[in-house]
Amino acid sequence: MRRAPRFALLLLSHLLVLTLGFSLGVYVLPVLTAPPAPSAEEVAAQARGARWQAQFRRDLRDSDALHWGEGTVSVGPRSIALAGRLAPGPDYKLYLSPVFVETEADFLRLKPQMVRVGDVRTFDNFVVPVPEAIDVARHAAVIVWCESFGQFITAAQYR
Repeated sequence: MRRAPRFALLLLSHLLVLTLGFSLGVYVLPVLTAPPAPSAEEVAAQARGARWQAQFRRDLRDSDALHWGEGTVSVGPRSIALAGRLAPGPDYKLYLSPVFVETEADFLRLKPQMVRVGDVRTFDNFVVPVPEAIDVARHAAVIVWCESFGQFITAAQYR
């Protein structure tokens, strides 16, 4: 009879460690596989060609300890650059929105009106090229969204 509680405890402990390991891997893997971040000089060069600037802030409503961004975002006709940092995570996408949003619910509600610019692959600074078909002047805000987990990361209003 003592074997059943011991087996259950052993099984539970192994499942807990497996879950913790998987969760840690999801968080750490993007950091380990990220390409080198653009230098401050590269970001500054992109910023010089930008038409607008805005701020990513940590204090947005749906930002939290694991989902945040901070720094200056420069929005130009051919690139969007961040001089700052993002919380590391998988599958980040950069969107342009007609209005500023700071919650997952608002993002999901307005997603059909947004345009996806590209992937964000670095967490200390980034430069994302803007495809020629996208007119940044038709939008008002830039948003970083985790596509895999449907998680709001950060946003900034540039117009």
